[in-house]
Amino acid sequence: MKILSVVGARPNFMKIAPFIHAINNFNRTNNEKIEHVLVHTGQHYDDRMSKTFFEELSIPEADINLGIGSGTHAEQVGQTMIEFEKVLKSEKPDWVVVVGDVNATLACSVTAKKEWIKVCHIEAGLRSGDIKMPEEVNRLVTDRLSDLLLTPDRLSSENLRKEGTAEDRIVFVGNIMIDTLETNRVKAEAMSIQDIIHRNLPAGYQLKTAVPADENYALMTLHRPSNVDLKEVFEPIMRFLMDEVTKDLTLIWPVHPRTMKQMRVFGLYDEIVNRLRIILLEPLGYFDMLRLNSGARVMLTDSGGLQEECTILGTSCLTLRWNTERPITLKEHGGASVLVGNNVERIREEYRTALAKERTPIRPQLWDGHTSERCLQAILNVSEKFADKSDHLPISVLERQLI
Repeated sequence: MKILSVVGARPNFMKIAPFIHAINNFNRTNNEKIEHVLVHTGQHYDDRMSKTFFEELSIPEADINLGIGSGTHAEQVGQTMIEFEKVLKSEKPDWVVVVGDVNATLACSVTAKKEWIKVCHIEAGLRSGDIKMPEEVNRLVTDRLSDLLLTPDRLSSENLRKEGTAEDRIVFVGNIMIDTLETNRVKAEAMSIQDIIHRNLPAGYQLKTAVPADENYALMTLHRPSNVDLKEVFEPIMRFLMDEVTKDLTLIWPVHPRTMKQMRVFGLYDEIVNRLRIILLEPLGYFDMLRLNSGARVMLTDSGGLQEECTILGTSCLTLRWNTERPITLKEHGGASVLVGNNVERIREEYRTALAKERTPIRPQLWDGHTSERCLQAILNVSEKFADKSDHLPISVLERQLI
C-alpha cells in the first residue's frame, strides 16, 4: 500500500510527525511494508515558519516540495492543485492523507478525488460556525469529499453526523497533536527560558527587562486579521497589555510577521518595544513554544492549536476570538480556554479570573498520545476490508474496533 501525506503550513507539521512515526513503527514490525511519500506544498516557505519544524519533530525532508509560497487564497489553492495533480499522476498512491484546515488540505483533497484516489482527513469535523473564516470553508469541503474522517473528539463526530455524513465514514481516534506534545514534553520542559528568549530576539531589538521565571509571565500569540488589521481593534488590546498586564506579569510575545507589520503601520511599534516587562520574540519553533506554554501563568492567543496545548498543560487560556472550532477546549466542556473575542472589558474580566486560578491539566477522551496509531489502523482496516476502490468506503465497525 502507498500512502501520500500532505503538509502545507506549521500547524500541519505537529500533526503529520506522529503519523509518519506510526508508519515507520509499522514497517519495522510487519512483513508487508507501507510505502510513504511526504509532500510539502511550501505554503510556509520561511525557514522559521517551516524548516525548523521538520528538524525539531524529526520529520524527514519532504520527498516532494511543490514550492507554492505565499499568495491569495485562490492563488495558493489553484497553484497547489496544478502541481499536486502532477504528483498524483506520477506517484499513483492508494491514499492521500490531509491534516487540519489550511489551503493545502482543501486543494489536495479536491485534486485527489478528481483522480479517484481515496482521501483520509485527520482532524475532521471541527467547526467554528463562521463561514467567513477561510479555514471553515476548507474544513467543510475536505470533509464532504473525504472517504475516511478521523475526528479528534466526540463533538467533532457529532458535527459530521448533523451534516448528514454517513456513520461508516466517521472514526473517533483522538487528537493527533497530543501525540507530538507527549513525545516531546520532557525534552521541552528541560529547556531554559533564558536561552529561548536570547536565541529568538529580533535583530536590533534590545531586551529591557529581566527574564521571568515560571508562572511570572503571560504568553501571547496574535495574528488573525480580525485582531490586527484594524487600528480601532488592535490598539485597545495593546493598551490593555501595556497598561494593565505588565503591572502583574512580564508579557512574552512571539510576534507574527503580519502583526509586526501592523504594529508599525499603526505607529505603535516604538511605544511597545520600549515598554518595560514586554519581551518581543521572533516566531518560535515547536519546542520553544511548548516550553513557554508549560510555564506561563496565562496564555492569550487566537491560535487553535494552542487552545489544545493549554488544555493538556493546564495553562489558563484567553482565546481572542468570538468562536472556536475546538469547543472541547472551552471551560464549559471541561477545558482550559474561554472565548474573549477582542473586547477589552471581556478580556480584562477573564484575565483577572485566570490570575486567580490554579493550573489544572485536563485530558479529554483519547488525547492519550496514541492517536497516530489509531489513524493508521483505521486506514489499514479500510484497505483490507474494501479493496474495490469504491467512491466512499463503508467502515461502520471501525469505531468499535479501535476504541
